[in-house]
Amino acid sequence: MTSASKDWRFASAPSLADFENLAQEAWNTLPAEFRTLAGDVVIRIQDFATDEILDEMDIDDPYDLTGLYQGVSLDRQSVSDAPREPDMVFLYRRAILDEWAAGDEELGHLIAHVLIHEIGHHFGFSDEDMEAVEAEVAA
Repeated sequence: MTSASKDWRFASAPSLADFENLAQEAWNTLPAEFRTLAGDVVIRIQDFATDEILDEMDIDDPYDLTGLYQGVSLDRQSVSDAPREPDMVFLYRRAILDEWAAGDEELGHLIAHVLIHEIGHHFGFSDEDMEAVEAEVAA
């Protein structure tokens, strides 16, 4: 059955667990050095960012935020820093699904893109650095 002939009446959106699996698959495709340097970054899947986060970022529409890095980037950490919460990457399922539905990109690729971008913030990467990682993953 082709996608054009699929009976969409019984289709459902990927669940949070499905997204966790897709994020894990994306993580596994990242270069080993990238994963090692990411260390103990925690990856969380949520439907949307909290109202508090949206307010802090001055974002009115929760569909406008597909991912978020929360922590102190490696280029700003110091050995004299006080202990803190673990660095986290949030992937926002509903916002990613909305972007996916509006475009022609494969869902797993879109999740990988958001994951790479947010982990890139952990490293203090520029957009060019993140694009280079994505190109390496795609190769």
